[in-house]
Amino acid sequence: MKAPVSVTGIGLVTPAGIGRAANWERLCAARSTAATDPELEGLPVTFSCRVPEFDPVSQLGTRLSWQFDPVVQFALVAAREAIADAGLDASVWESARVGVVIGSCVGGARTAAEQNEKLRNCGPGAVSAMFLPMHLVNMVAGVIAMQFNATGPNLVVSTACASGSTAIGVARDLLNSGQCDIVIAGGSEAAVTPLFVSGFARMRTLSTRNEDPAAASRPFAADRDGFVMAEGAGILVLERPADAEARGARRWASIVGYGNSADGHHVTSPHPEGLGARTAARMACEDADVSSNEVGHVNAHGSATRLSDAVEARYIKDFFPSALTTSTKGVTGHALGAAGAIEAAFTALALHHQLVPATANLGQQAPEADIEVATATTPAAIDLAASNSFGFGGHNAVLLMAK
Repeated sequence: MKAPVSVTGIGLVTPAGIGRAANWERLCAARSTAATDPELEGLPVTFSCRVPEFDPVSQLGTRLSWQFDPVVQFALVAAREAIADAGLDASVWESARVGVVIGSCVGGARTAAEQNEKLRNCGPGAVSAMFLPMHLVNMVAGVIAMQFNATGPNLVVSTACASGSTAIGVARDLLNSGQCDIVIAGGSEAAVTPLFVSGFARMRTLSTRNEDPAAASRPFAADRDGFVMAEGAGILVLERPADAEARGARRWASIVGYGNSADGHHVTSPHPEGLGARTAARMACEDADVSSNEVGHVNAHGSATRLSDAVEARYIKDFFPSALTTSTKGVTGHALGAAGAIEAAFTALALHHQLVPATANLGQQAPEADIEVATATTPAAIDLAASNSFGFGGHNAVLLMAK
């Protein structure tokens, strides 16, 4: 059993809005963010969930807006909010005791596409000298360290769509090991590009409701037909409880357990019995020294694919029988490597507000998803909540959080 860590700061840049307050309001209203995307015109799927009205120049200034890919820009804006929310001043903290752990699948996807186009059309001399710093996935954590004076351990983890949750689990370990006093942890992704959308479409994992995008992301619904591509960042500031209490910090929630595992089964499909998910959940409960029956809320991976939702629902029914479940992807879409961190932030807010957000677009619940799913934003007395994240390659991560 490891010691819990406190969530003292939350920063969010998602399709539901820029900032924690905007996100929570949109989430509780259960209003989908999916819309027709002009950049995807002519593709089999022509809609996505984009961060609304994100102007990098006004958010970050001219230099950072041209120097870095949106995957870094989203993370910087979310990290800035999280640090301010925690009441910390990066200019005076002991920088060597501040770590950064960020999850991401892809890195600078937009930059790679743009620079490849320049190479093809204009030759190698047209490729930007900044291409690699803009594209490499490690730069998300590296640039956060540069901007916020954080010279402790600095990592990017990539476990597909479990990356954000894995990052938070690793960050907790850094605090428990004594290597850090503060960790900026979360996930960022900006992969809504024609190439990635085409790739997922070829795999038949995306919804094809081009005529009704707002209704497309339908976790646990009988007529679900795939996920909706999204982008964004979720960043948490994590501290040891005693340190947070000593400085009078607000604590949104505590991370009390973490488990991760591999299915060892298939490159894209989950184990049919959800064995890896069950293993990760059992590890998280053992880590926290609690019974799975004590968990009152699950923020599900709930991507709205046919197979994944069915497998996850069976595991939730067996392992978390007392939990009221939601999938916030009905509102935000699926932000890949950032999803787990965004949903960890939502889980912390659910614990703080004692509210379980509705699962948008549920409609008729699938018979194979025989669990209690929140059909409306519901007041609930929640002491413990789980946040599930699963990814290609059979990666599984479960965070257990407490009020």
